This record gives sequence, structure tokens and C-alpha cells, in this order.
Amino acid sequence: MPKVWLVTGASRGLGREIARAALDAGETVVATARSADAVREAFGDHDRLHARALDITDAEAANAVAAETAERFGAIDVLVNNAGYAELGFFETFTDEAVRRQFEVNLFGTMNVARAVAPHMRRRRAGLIVTISSVSGLVSNAGGAVYSASKFAVEGWMEGFAQELAPLGVRSLLVEPGMLRTDFMDGKSARFGSIDIPDYAEAIAQYLAFVDGANGNQPGDPKLLAARIVPLAAQDDAPARFVFGDDARQWAGAKVDQLRHEIARSADHD
Repeated sequence: MPKVWLVTGASRGLGREIARAALDAGETVVATARSADAVREAFGDHDRLHARALDITDAEAANAVAAETAERFGAIDVLVNNAGYAELGFFETFTDEAVRRQFEVNLFGTMNVARAVAPHMRRRRAGLIVTISSVSGLVSNAGGAVYSASKFAVEGWMEGFAQELAPLGVRSLLVEPGMLRTDFMDGKSARFGSIDIPDYAEAIAQYLAFVDGANGNQPGDPKLLAARIVPLAAQDDAPARFVFGDDARQWAGAKVDQLRHEIARSADHD
């Protein structure tokens, strides 16, 4: 039986590919973005696609979209909490406002949507919340401190929330991709620090050169990831986490090794 998917940030990037993959699998998709017209332009006419405007930082709007979806289709089977963006650059080059905006979207906006959808899933004792995190939610590097902080927070929140939901029949899947070939690193999604600090000038120039070179040349294929997420969503025994991409698995594996080493060294000092 076809399922009902609610996908945020669906007008471009990974969200668009996930929505397309779900449609290709015969599912009904309520696809949201800040502009419903942008969703329609991305997909054209499709009888199982329903475009809705949603700014995820607006909790009332999230509640309205969730309620409308549940009432119209009878259920929300899969939520894909995908919408987000990146503040890329060295921490001290960001204003407090920029840092707070990163958390407002990536963490609190994601929470808004989950909080709006979870009651509908709990009533049915069924459903799956797919949270698009990042390997940057497991590993942080120079130039990614602010973005990683928001994704680390998403990981911690969702890891605990998933355990609260599980006894009620609601499942969770955290998706942690490496670098994907989307517009994530250009001005459509990413923002960059605005405060000039000479001490960081050389390192920042090297970092920005890396971003420019990587943009559009990322190793990960978002269509392939989307094609993996849809069948995972159909599995009753889907993993709690899905680390996607050789780069992500390498970085996450190195972090695990580092933690094991540091835990062992800590024991030496007990």
C-alpha cells in the first residue's frame, strides 16, 4: 500500500531527490519548501505530488502542514526532516546573529517539524522520522565549527528522542552523508563568516579555496543516496543510522578510532 511522505526542503538538492525517489516508488509526497512555487517548478505536474509552503522556523506553520497532511491523506507514514543550510567559515568570523540563525534553522526548525508530526504518528503507533544530518554531526573540522555544532545538536536530540518514540511504534533513521554534489556549498545554501580577523586570513583563504574547488565536484551522488533511503524506509529493521559515502565512512571511522584511543588514555589516568 502506498505511503504518505512529508519532505522538507524539497525544492532542490537532496530533498528534491528524495521526493522524486519516493514518487518513483509509487508513494504520495507532500513536498515543502519556503516557496511552494519553487517545488512546483522543480517537479512540474504530478498527481501524487502536493506542494506546500513551509518555513520550518515557523512552528505554527509546521503544525498546520502536518495537520492538513494527516487530515487529507489519513496518515503521515514517513517524515523526511531535510531542510537546512550551512554557515561555513571560522567561528570568530561569525556574528552572534549568524550562529543563532544556524541553530534556529538546523536544530529548532527541525524540532518544529518533528514536534508537529510526532503526535500523528504516535496516535497510529506507526511511522518513521528520517532526519538528514551529516557526517559533520559526528566529526568537526576547522571551517565547519558552527555548522557541525548545529548538526551535533541534531544528533544528540534525535538519538534521545528516538528512544522515547520507539516503544510507541515510531521509528527513526539518522542519515549522515559525506560531501554530496548539490548546491549546498554555494551561495544558494551556504553562508560565510563576515568578520575580518587577520590572524585567520591565510587559513581562511585556504579554506575558501577548498570550498570553491569542492563545490560541484563532491564525490557523493544525491540521487544514489535518495534511492537508498526509500527502500530503507520500508524496512521494519532499518538501522538507526546510515552513513553514506566513502568519505563519510572514512571520517566517521577515524573519529571512532580517535575516541577509542582517548578513552584508553583516560583509563590510564584513573
